[in-house]
Amino acid sequence: MTTHARIDEIVKGNDVVLFMKGTPLFPQCGFSSRAVAILERLGVDYASVDVLQDMEIRQGIKAYSDWPTIPQLYVKGEFVGGSDIMTEMFEAGELAELMAQAEVKPAA
Repeated sequence: MTTHARIDEIVKGNDVVLFMKGTPLFPQCGFSSRAVAILERLGVDYASVDVLQDMEIRQGIKAYSDWPTIPQLYVKGEFVGGSDIMTEMFEAGELAELMAQAEVKPAA
Protein backbone atom coordinates (compact mmCIF):
# COMPACT_ATOMS: atom_id res chain seq x y z
CA MET A 1 0.00 0.00 0.00
CA THR A 2 1.36 3.43 -0.91
CA THR A 3 1.85 6.13 1.69
CA HIS A 4 -0.88 8.21 0.02
CA ALA A 5 -3.29 5.26 0.21
CA ARG A 6 -2.41 4.69 3.90
CA ILE A 7 -3.06 8.35 4.71
CA ASP A 8 -6.28 8.32 2.69
CA GLU A 9 -7.49 5.28 4.64
CA ILE A 10 -6.77 7.02 7.97
CA VAL A 11 -8.40 10.31 6.92
CA LYS A 12 -11.52 8.65 5.51
CA GLY A 13 -11.75 6.04 8.28
CA ASN A 14 -12.08 8.56 11.13
CA ASP A 15 -14.58 11.39 11.62
CA VAL A 16 -11.83 13.55 13.12
CA VAL A 17 -8.11 12.85 12.85
CA LEU A 18 -5.14 14.91 13.96
CA PHE A 19 -1.74 14.25 12.41
CA MET A 20 0.63 15.52 15.08
CA LYS A 21 4.08 15.28 16.60
CA GLY A 22 3.73 12.99 19.60
CA THR A 23 0.52 11.75 21.17
CA PRO A 24 -2.41 13.53 22.82
CA LEU A 25 -1.00 12.51 26.22
CA PHE A 26 2.54 13.55 25.30
CA PRO A 27 2.65 16.13 22.48
CA GLN A 28 6.17 16.74 21.16
CA CYS A 29 5.73 20.35 20.03
CA GLY A 30 3.81 23.42 21.13
CA PHE A 31 1.65 23.49 18.01
CA SER A 32 0.56 19.88 18.48
CA SER A 33 -0.10 20.60 22.16
CA ARG A 34 -2.31 23.55 21.22
CA ALA A 35 -4.23 21.46 18.66
CA VAL A 36 -4.87 18.72 21.25
CA ALA A 37 -6.02 21.31 23.82
CA ILE A 38 -8.54 22.72 21.34
CA LEU A 39 -9.96 19.29 20.51
CA GLU A 40 -10.15 18.43 24.21
CA ARG A 41 -12.00 21.71 24.92
CA LEU A 42 -14.46 20.87 22.14
CA GLY A 43 -15.01 17.47 23.74
CA VAL A 44 -15.04 15.58 20.45
CA ASP A 45 -13.94 12.04 19.75
CA TYR A 46 -10.83 12.06 17.55
CA ALA A 47 -8.02 9.85 16.35
CA SER A 48 -4.41 10.92 16.26
CA VAL A 49 -1.38 9.87 14.23
CA ASP A 50 2.12 10.43 15.62
CA VAL A 51 4.13 11.46 12.55
CA LEU A 52 7.37 11.06 14.51
CA GLN A 53 6.81 7.28 14.48
CA ASP A 54 6.60 7.04 10.67
CA MET A 55 8.77 9.19 8.42
CA GLU A 56 6.78 8.19 5.33
CA ILE A 57 3.58 9.50 6.92
CA ARG A 58 5.43 12.60 8.18
CA GLN A 59 6.45 13.57 4.65
CA GLY A 60 3.43 12.07 2.91
CA ILE A 61 0.85 14.06 4.88
CA LYS A 62 2.42 17.31 3.64
CA ALA A 63 1.97 16.20 0.03
CA TYR A 64 -1.50 14.77 0.73
CA SER A 65 -2.84 18.10 1.97
CA ASP A 66 -0.46 20.38 0.07
CA TRP A 67 0.20 21.96 3.49
CA PRO A 68 3.81 22.26 4.70
CA THR A 69 3.40 21.99 8.47
CA ILE A 70 2.24 19.61 11.17
CA PRO A 71 -0.16 19.31 12.99
CA GLN A 72 -2.94 18.86 10.46
CA LEU A 73 -6.62 18.41 11.29
CA TYR A 74 -9.14 16.54 9.13
CA VAL A 75 -12.88 16.43 9.76
CA LYS A 76 -15.02 13.95 7.80
CA GLY A 77 -12.25 13.51 5.25
CA GLU A 78 -11.74 17.25 4.66
CA PHE A 79 -8.55 19.12 5.53
CA VAL A 80 -9.27 21.90 8.04
CA GLY A 81 -5.80 23.29 8.71
CA GLY A 82 -2.97 23.50 11.20
CA SER A 83 -2.89 24.82 14.75
CA ASP A 84 -3.08 28.51 13.77
CA ILE A 85 -6.22 27.96 11.68
CA MET A 86 -7.65 25.72 14.41
CA THR A 87 -7.02 28.44 16.99
CA GLU A 88 -8.68 31.14 14.86
CA MET A 89 -11.67 28.92 14.11
CA PHE A 90 -11.98 27.86 17.76
CA GLU A 91 -11.89 31.43 19.06
CA ALA A 92 -14.54 32.49 16.51
CA GLY A 93 -16.78 29.52 17.39
CA GLU A 94 -16.40 28.18 13.85
CA LEU A 95 -14.65 24.95 14.81
CA ALA A 96 -17.41 23.96 17.25
CA GLU A 97 -19.94 24.79 14.53
CA LEU A 98 -18.04 22.66 12.00
CA MET A 99 -17.99 19.72 14.42
CA ALA A 100 -21.73 20.09 15.06
CA GLN A 101 -22.55 20.31 11.35
CA ALA A 102 -20.37 17.25 10.68
CA GLU A 103 -22.22 15.44 13.51
CA VAL A 104 -18.95 14.49 15.20
CA LYS A 105 -19.47 12.22 18.21
CA PRO A 106 -18.55 13.57 21.65
CA ALA A 107 -15.56 12.04 23.39
CA ALA A 108 -16.41 8.98 25.46
